[in-house]
Amino acid sequence: MNAFTRLFPLWVSLCAGLALYQPSWFTWFSGPWITYGLGGIMLGMGLTLRWEDFAQVATRPQWVATGLLLQFTVMPLLGWGLSRLFQLPPFFAVGLILVSCCPGGTASNVMAYLARANVALSVAMTTCSTLGAILLTPLLTTTLSGSYLEVDGWGLLYSTLKVVLAPIVLGVLMNRYLPKTTQKIVPYSPPVAVLLIVLIVASIIGQGKEIILDAGLNLLLAIMTLHLLGFILGYFLSRFFVKDRAVNKTMALEVGMQNSGLGAVLARENFIHPATAIPSALSSLVHSIYGSIFVSLFKHGKK
Repeated sequence: MNAFTRLFPLWVSLCAGLALYQPSWFTWFSGPWITYGLGGIMLGMGLTLRWEDFAQVATRPQWVATGLLLQFTVMPLLGWGLSRLFQLPPFFAVGLILVSCCPGGTASNVMAYLARANVALSVAMTTCSTLGAILLTPLLTTTLSGSYLEVDGWGLLYSTLKVVLAPIVLGVLMNRYLPKTTQKIVPYSPPVAVLLIVLIVASIIGQGKEIILDAGLNLLLAIMTLHLLGFILGYFLSRFFVKDRAVNKTMALEVGMQNSGLGAVLARENFIHPATAIPSALSSLVHSIYGSIFVSLFKHGKK
C-alpha cells in the first residue's frame, strides 16, 4: 500500500490522460460522489490526528504561523495576479483564485515524508491551514474574485464546514473514543485518499474535456506558473523567518501543494458554470508532478 501511495503522481497523471481519451471511464464519479469522496479524505486525515504529533507546534508556534502566513498570502495573490496576467475567462479566473485560496492538501504530507522534510510539521500545517480555511478560503475567494463573478461567501462557508470540519471532527472523535477501530482503519487511509483524489480529478477533467482541449492552454500555463512559484517562494521566503532546511523544505511543499479536491467540491457546489472546477482538477495534476520533482531535488540535496 505504501508503494501505491508513493506513486500518487503517476496515478493522477495516468488517469487524467485516460479521462481525456475516454471520459466515460471516470465521469460516473460525479455529483454527490465528489463531495462524499472529499469527506472520506478529510475523515482519513482526522483519524490520524494525535496530540503527540503536534507537540512541536506548542514549542515552535512561529513555524506554523509562518507557514500559514505564506499559505494564505503567497498563493491567493499569485492566483489573482496570474488570472489577470493570462487573461482567463471569468469561470477559469474564479476557479484559479478559489484553488489558490485553499489550504494545504494531504498529499503534501506524503511528499514531506519522501523528501525527508519535517513530517510532523507538515501534518500540523496541513491541519491548521485546513481549519483556518473554514473562514479564510471563503473570505479570500470572495474578496479576490469580486471583479469576475458574484461569489456567495456564505455558501462557500457552509460547504467548507460540511466537507472539512465535520469529517475531521468525526475522525478525531473516533481516534479518541474508538482507538482499536481507528488503528485498523488508519493503514488504509493514505491509499484510499489517493484513490479518491484520482477519481475526483479524472471525473472533472473528463466532464470538461472539450473546454480543456479548446481553451485550456492559458489555464494550464497559469496553473503551472502558480505552483512553480508557490514551491519556490514557499522555500525562499520561509528562510527569512526560519533558518532550518527541513522546515524550509516542508513549507515549500505546503505552500506549493493545495487541497485541490476541496477546491473542486467548493466550485461544483457554489458555481453554476461547470468549468469553474477545472482549475482545481488541473491543479491536482500539476502540483503532484511538481511535488515529485521537488522531492527528488530535496531528497538528494544538502540536509
